[in-house]
Amino acid sequence: MSALLNKKYLPFYATVLVFVAIFLIGGATYRNFLSMRVLGNILADNSFIIIAATGATFVILSGGIDLSIGSMIGFVGVSVAVLDSLGWDPLSSAILMLIFGFAFGAFQGWVIDSLDIQPFIITLAGLFLLRGLCFMVTVNAVPITHEWADLYSDIRIRLPGKGLLRSSAMVMLASLAVAIFIAHFTRFGTNVYAIGGDRESARLMGVNIRRTTVMVYAVAGFYSALAGVVYALYTKSGYPLAGNTLELSAIASVVLGGTLLTGGVGMVAGTLFGGMILGLISTLIIFNGSLNSAWILISSGVLLFGFIVLHRFLVSSFDIGNGR
Repeated sequence: MSALLNKKYLPFYATVLVFVAIFLIGGATYRNFLSMRVLGNILADNSFIIIAATGATFVILSGGIDLSIGSMIGFVGVSVAVLDSLGWDPLSSAILMLIFGFAFGAFQGWVIDSLDIQPFIITLAGLFLLRGLCFMVTVNAVPITHEWADLYSDIRIRLPGKGLLRSSAMVMLASLAVAIFIAHFTRFGTNVYAIGGDRESARLMGVNIRRTTVMVYAVAGFYSALAGVVYALYTKSGYPLAGNTLELSAIASVVLGGTLLTGGVGMVAGTLFGGMILGLISTLIIFNGSLNSAWILISSGVLLFGFIVLHRFLVSSFDIGNGR
């Protein structure tokens, strides 16, 4: 019980509380909102954002930032689609893109540490590079027609209340479980928190800063590529502008999930709820029917601002330090 009441978990508890509150408000306001069907749709529709945000959680926990997420999603999507048109099956092209995402992320991490350059600048360059490569691959939307994509879409698990857990949601939950294990039960995870809490102290304790930084961005690149694969198979297409600004949604999901932007404090599981909060806001406005899509951005912005202020209050009031 004392472990559960640890003050470092307060941001995570706040996230879960907000998620439950919004879900209950939606259920009290709209008929059929409080159901497994709605929950299943939110998981499926936001799976690629949550996957990308899961990788971004490692970066933010280490005190860094990754702005190349959305462009990676777009590049992977168009690559999978074009390779499909050339006769590749989606599974083979997905494996190739995951290797590319891992290698690209590792390269960004190596440049950041070896040249001592701010992550913002390097990943911004990565954003422009990958988005440019999207248009080098194709300038048009390309459909994915391979039968394997249809088989993937047909995979689903029935939930109570006519709900469905679709394949994209399954991939997201599986990748989230792996990330939770890595972050909270491995030496690498310990090193990530240590670097985010105090980089110099971590160095003095013997943490290999360069290796950890490279692996942090490699993991983020892998998860961004996985998000691109899931997005491409979910929409059965690739488009050069796909994923535009999704890096902001991913970072917002991480912050809403209770991870501090200063690094060293947060839980990977919180990112799931952070992404679902954004999905809940969109769903509520869609259920309303009388509000335009601008309110999705306005509501998300207000909520994000509130969480940042809450994080600051928790850090100053409870002296929340680094830890897992």
